[in-house]
Amino acid sequence: MTALLRLTGRRLLQLPVMILGITLLVFVVMSFSPVDPAINALGEGASVEAREAYREANGLDEPLWTRYLLFLGGLLQGDFGTYSARQVPVVDEIVRAFPITLQLTFLGLSIGILAAFVLGVVAALYRDRWPDQAIRLVSIVSLATPSFWLAVLLIQVFTLGLGWLPGSGPLPTFPEDPGGYLARMALPAFAVGLPLSGSLTRVVRTAVVEELDKDYVRTAIGGGVSRVEVVARNVLRNALITPITVLGLRIGYAMGGAVVIEVIFALPGMGTLILSGVTANEPNIVQGVTLTVALAFVIINIVVDMLYLLVNPRIRTV
Repeated sequence: MTALLRLTGRRLLQLPVMILGITLLVFVVMSFSPVDPAINALGEGASVEAREAYREANGLDEPLWTRYLLFLGGLLQGDFGTYSARQVPVVDEIVRAFPITLQLTFLGLSIGILAAFVLGVVAALYRDRWPDQAIRLVSIVSLATPSFWLAVLLIQVFTLGLGWLPGSGPLPTFPEDPGGYLARMALPAFAVGLPLSGSLTRVVRTAVVEELDKDYVRTAIGGGVSRVEVVARNVLRNALITPITVLGLRIGYAMGGAVVIEVIFALPGMGTLILSGVTANEPNIVQGVTLTVALAFVIINIVVDMLYLLVNPRIRTV
């Protein structure tokens, strides 16, 4: 337990450093934006004096490092700037949009993980036989399928063709209308989850096959323990260590894919928000969304690292 706490503390100590690096990267990149914040806030008709007064009041005439420190100070107070087109704080828009992105990511991950677990285990148990070959083909096709192309295909088939599921329209909340919410999120979640399942299926299959070839499995089966019991109680628990490690990286890709899928399905999440920021020349929106998604990616990966430590007792002694 002491080793586990030490490793957990080490990961948590790395978090502020990574967050600081992300904020610096986002700030420096956005500082090269050709958009003048003063013109964006005051409009094209604002006088030169008004623009200069705005820059001075907001510290825009300060050196880069001074502006970065002011930017950090604002972040610590929850200030991401103002969405000029609507005259609302950027943080309010992020608070509204970010939960939708998280919901889509979670649903896509659930579909991808469930499919990968079932298909990977079945492929390992029937390795080199027809179920394994069929699952291998399915995983390769799903892995090679771009999520945005799959999203368009799903709309063509299930919305425009069959009319089974909506591809656009308002998103009801789950407590108010569970059926409508799931129907609205089904297609985008599948578009996010299918490419994820393709890569994870191969990882699960390889991990289970390696575990099945170990001596303790043959010894247990030879000693009279049923194959089903050995697989369920020992093989799966040990084999899931590697997929959990890989899952940490896949979560970030799933979140990035969700941002793109939201635009295609007109979901009011972070993807739609950053698109509106780009089209309206709103660098505060772009900066806020990018920073939020990047921080979420870092925090989620640290959580997955903690889960990996809990699942794999051997690494706690490192």
